[in-house]
Amino acid sequence: MILCCGEALIDMIAEPTVSGAQGFVPHSGGAIFNTAIALGRLGAPVGLLTGLSSDMFGQQLANALQDSHVDASHVIHSDRPTTLAFVQLQDRHATYSFVDENSAGRMLMPEDMPTQLPSVSALYFGGISLACEPCADAYAALLDRHGSDRAVMLDPNIRPGFISDQTRYRTRLNRMIAQSDIVKVSDEDLDWIIPGPETLSEKVPLLLQAGPAVVIVTRGREGASGYLADGSETAVPVQSVEVVDTVGAGDTFNAGVLAELDRLGRLTKADLKTLSTVDLRAALLKGAKVAAITVSRAGANPPWAHEL
Repeated sequence: MILCCGEALIDMIAEPTVSGAQGFVPHSGGAIFNTAIALGRLGAPVGLLTGLSSDMFGQQLANALQDSHVDASHVIHSDRPTTLAFVQLQDRHATYSFVDENSAGRMLMPEDMPTQLPSVSALYFGGISLACEPCADAYAALLDRHGSDRAVMLDPNIRPGFISDQTRYRTRLNRMIAQSDIVKVSDEDLDWIIPGPETLSEKVPLLLQAGPAVVIVTRGREGASGYLADGSETAVPVQSVEVVDTVGAGDTFNAGVLAELDRLGRLTKADLKTLSTVDLRAALLKGAKVAAITVSRAGANPPWAHEL
């Protein structure tokens, strides 16, 4: 099973009310939650490790996991509130305002993390849960405890506004990168992780030297490129669709990559170290295909396998 570790929250998306005034409609979301949902809909064995509230929004999130066949046995329940993300769409791109203090997801502690993961073959980390403490330290502790013998994918999805202590964040993130087998970054993420005048093609080898076997770089409309430690690389274009909005696009892309590597039997530490560009390209193409469907409809609504 692929265990997705990180935030589940409610996206409050602006919509006009009957009176014509603007209101907000609650949609299940969160980067890691979205990836888990997408994996479940693609038919991959997947679970979610997160903190869920006992409030009405937590129940909404729990129901969504069940509906998309995501294992919830590692969910940690509490009566703390659910994180809310108020979403505004500008030119079909989303901007967010978060209400996250003392939330069920954010307040996870290292001692809350499971000591055994017998059915888990791969771990996926990312999102704001890597920046918001104390849960960021909890997920880093989980990786320390269970990452040495499982495939690990990391997408930092860096949001500078969430980083209160840049030195602590960089130290934690760099350690997690060194423990990961696949690191997926946007071009903006890469420039933040490795600041300086070097070009993208010069920064990718530096990131590979930090530890991962595979680095994936997404560049918006320019598509995605994959790089292996032996210096080989491959690239895929974005699929041309009518974009409704980009909510959940990157999260669904990651699910496509993980699902395809799992289908190919390559989602292990040993296999990722010897991954071919053919298999990497197949994974990138699956990611681009499922992401294209997601952006063609409103909100983070990943496709089911039969829709492909």
